[in-house]
Amino acid sequence: MKTSRLVAGFVALLFLAVVVAVVSAFSYTVQYGDTLFSIARRYGTTVQAIVAANNIPNPNLIFVGQVLEIPTGSQPPPQPTAPPPGPQPTPPPGGTTTYVVQRGDTLSSIARRFGTTVNAIVAANNIANPNLIYVGQVLIIPTGSTQPPPGSTPPPPGNTPPPPPTTGFELGGQTFNMGNRARMQEAGMNWIKVQHKWAPGQSPDMLSGVIQDAHNNGFKILLSITGAQTYPPPNGIDFNGYVNFVRGVAGLGPDAIEIWNEQNIDFEWPAGQISPTSYVNNMLAPSYNAIKAANGNVMVISGAPAPTGFDNGTNAWSDARYIQGMAAAGAVNYMDCIGVHYNAGATSPTATSGHPADPGDRHYSWYFGPTFDLYYNTFGGARRVCFTELGYLSPEGFTFLPPNFSWASNTTVAQQAQWLGEAVTLARNSGRARMVIVFNVDFTTYTQTDPQAGYAIIRPNGSCPACATLGAAMQ
Repeated sequence: MKTSRLVAGFVALLFLAVVVAVVSAFSYTVQYGDTLFSIARRYGTTVQAIVAANNIPNPNLIFVGQVLEIPTGSQPPPQPTAPPPGPQPTPPPGGTTTYVVQRGDTLSSIARRFGTTVNAIVAANNIANPNLIYVGQVLIIPTGSTQPPPGSTPPPPGNTPPPPPTTGFELGGQTFNMGNRARMQEAGMNWIKVQHKWAPGQSPDMLSGVIQDAHNNGFKILLSITGAQTYPPPNGIDFNGYVNFVRGVAGLGPDAIEIWNEQNIDFEWPAGQISPTSYVNNMLAPSYNAIKAANGNVMVISGAPAPTGFDNGTNAWSDARYIQGMAAAGAVNYMDCIGVHYNAGATSPTATSGHPADPGDRHYSWYFGPTFDLYYNTFGGARRVCFTELGYLSPEGFTFLPPNFSWASNTTVAQQAQWLGEAVTLARNSGRARMVIVFNVDFTTYTQTDPQAGYAIIRPNGSCPACATLGAAMQ
């Protein structure tokens, strides 16, 4: 998690204004990839309202073709409809990619960018009205034999490897040591995450002790390996050195390695050189190959971008645009799980509106469900999601809250515990998540710029209300 840089990104979110007419309810037919989160967000209502209107016993279980009544104050956009009789447009032969609609996009501009046609995109997505698309919408783009978009490279020859074997859902926490092992076990955790700040010349053996310590205490370990230098200069990352380091670490037997951290902001990647294509080609792909050659049992997780709407192309890319670029560059071939950070929530995980820092309720990154949907859908469901940071900040028990984090001023410790339990339950029941790492277990740093201890589930008074709610979620 980045503090002031991340918050600055949130302040500059891009908003979409929609003018709507008032109606009381309408019917919607569930499409492939839909969740109640995405449907509620699309039509300006809440998951709870849809659940109540349809008497849904399990909000995580809806099915394609199901007809839902949507209570809303908004006129629904046209829904996909069955194709009319007669010959239908056929997408170009070949593969597909996905694209997240950005502000100012039209189907014409997207088609030009990917070297395809509006008709092909309409057919692939069952779009009833080609003039109506919305920011954040995930489109399937039939690529066929067309050229890749500028600035990207096509996936390597051959088919995308199948997803790793399904091994259930697991929970962990980020911590410095095993000093709170009993509390972590109470919370249902069997993973720990340790972040290592790598510098050229380091020996992989320096991580042997932390790996052994985790295993000796009955925990699996995720190593998030990122750079030691903040704001690296141009060409300031030694890619070959990094790949050799993670190859050596894989040989030591960790259970998972996350490849870098928040590479869409200049705190972690050289300003002016932020590029998902560079990340995939120069770091993710060679690291994946090196790790699997050294130890095929190590799970490889893509580096989680900083969740932000700030995007000036030099100092930061929005995470939505960045992961779309990763998908276009073939990242799915080089990861077992999609790394995601969610650490700016101030509402229940079932909410899609009402965040105190989000007037107009228009940006996904403040909300758990829409963030989850975005990352999973961008990669077309080919990989599950690993939340390598998921936390809620509460200033309760501290004498101040840094101004950049004022959105968390009303979050209580009780809410932190409740929301963590809810988020883990939703992730576990969705079938789309492999892992959640709680940020954090027991950090003590709390400054005017970095309130990490406010995220800790073990509070300054030694209590851990979230241990019980997390434990219940994992039963």
